[in-house]
Amino acid sequence: MLVTALQGQQLAGPLCAAVANLCGALQPQVSLRTAAGFQEVLRRLHAPLQVAVAGRIKSGKSTLVNALIGRRVAPTDVGECTRLVTRYQYGTVDRIEVVLRDGRRQVLPFDANGMIPASLGLDGVSHIEAYLTNAVLRDFTVIDTPGLGSLDATSVARTEELLDPVSSNAVAGAEAVLYVVTQGVRADDQSTLAAFTAATASREAGPVNAIAALNKVDAVAPETVEGADGDVWRAAQILAAKQADLLKPRVADVLPVISLLAESAETGEFTSADAEALRALAALDPDTRTMMLMSGDLFTSWECDVAAGVRSRLLEKLDLYGIGRALLALDAEPALPAGALRRVLFDASGFAAVRGRLDAVFRARADGIKAAAALASITSLAAGDPGERQRVHDAIEVLLARPEAHQLRLLEALTLVSSGAVAFAPDLTDEVLRVGSTPDVAARLGLAGRPVAELTAFALERAGWWRSFASFGATPAQARVAHVVHRAYFLIWQQLRAGGHR
Repeated sequence: MLVTALQGQQLAGPLCAAVANLCGALQPQVSLRTAAGFQEVLRRLHAPLQVAVAGRIKSGKSTLVNALIGRRVAPTDVGECTRLVTRYQYGTVDRIEVVLRDGRRQVLPFDANGMIPASLGLDGVSHIEAYLTNAVLRDFTVIDTPGLGSLDATSVARTEELLDPVSSNAVAGAEAVLYVVTQGVRADDQSTLAAFTAATASREAGPVNAIAALNKVDAVAPETVEGADGDVWRAAQILAAKQADLLKPRVADVLPVISLLAESAETGEFTSADAEALRALAALDPDTRTMMLMSGDLFTSWECDVAAGVRSRLLEKLDLYGIGRALLALDAEPALPAGALRRVLFDASGFAAVRGRLDAVFRARADGIKAAAALASITSLAAGDPGERQRVHDAIEVLLARPEAHQLRLLEALTLVSSGAVAFAPDLTDEVLRVGSTPDVAARLGLAGRPVAELTAFALERAGWWRSFASFGATPAQARVAHVVHRAYFLIWQQLRAGGHR
């Protein structure tokens, strides 16, 4: 049996276990080719959640990947490796495997800095698989993808290949996407995001499986953003909210971040020597500091007691914004130790919110995301033969009829609505997306900060409304979604009544 070969490998939860059992039960009823596809589905079900990091070239994707992993291992300068898909996954021994297009593998060492070599010196490379002992990779396999939108012909060809689900096996198993943008969402970002996620487990992007990061927000000119009051971070939050509106319903949220600061703080790149150099800079007179922070050239070339090479290193790690934030912290507390200064830089990066959203959208619902992606793959595998398709459809319907499978129904409803396959009035669309896009009960109800009694009454009222709508005002497609939303509200009401509000 297919399941037997994978026994002992951890599943994300009961929904993945149910889908794995479904694959095992269907195996004798399908063709050998379909059964082989089921085996790949089973392998993915037993693997950690596959999260692809995508975005335009020079968006800071690889820097963000390093922050996510907690180790500076992904090359950040444009080179051979940044034009390849690289999969970062957990392993008991750190190693790099270069996978060639003919299926052969070659093991390479990390470079002297512990990073993937900038040049591989190999022809016919398909992708790179990096195995690291970092604990975060027990929960996520992080897939760093080539920068999209490059004018380089080779990168364009690799991007087109990346978006081809047949030829891009290295990324075809991705079940969730972190999409990185800078400054403004371009017209082709939305189509690229749609095409990219369509190539990952055959699922469209939506609030179920995609979030976006607005990166390099330290480059925002706050005076150009209405309502920012000259504050960089406030300007970044305003821009992120606008971009969230533009990218809806492709992503659950857009969060501002400075990946360079996050990488330096999270990977150990910021050292005690860097803290001492900043302390020396903080002792300079205010006018000198102000002039030095006006540009990178002035910062590194100005005559002062801190060596130019040391300042160049600080600029490379923190940029002017990070240096300025560190100096302000030292003004307030001159004896601030290196560890506390690192925390200041981490807080200034906005990365805590990104990681928290990853946990809320991806990690907390990994069981449902992986199970839903697996069901989509199973359905696609059986699409060729009518009899096979019907058997698979019937088996899936039996699975979805179980009370414990409601989360899968809800994820399916979100996918249908976010993709436009089932249309509602704008206010109802927003409500469907909200009720299924976060584990926080008050946020799901759109009543953050309100008392439990009000939440309870509202959940029951909306449950009744959606039940009536399903029966009397909806099209058949809308009714299917409405019944799921009704049950979601009813379960929230039960949770609140039982005292399970979070």
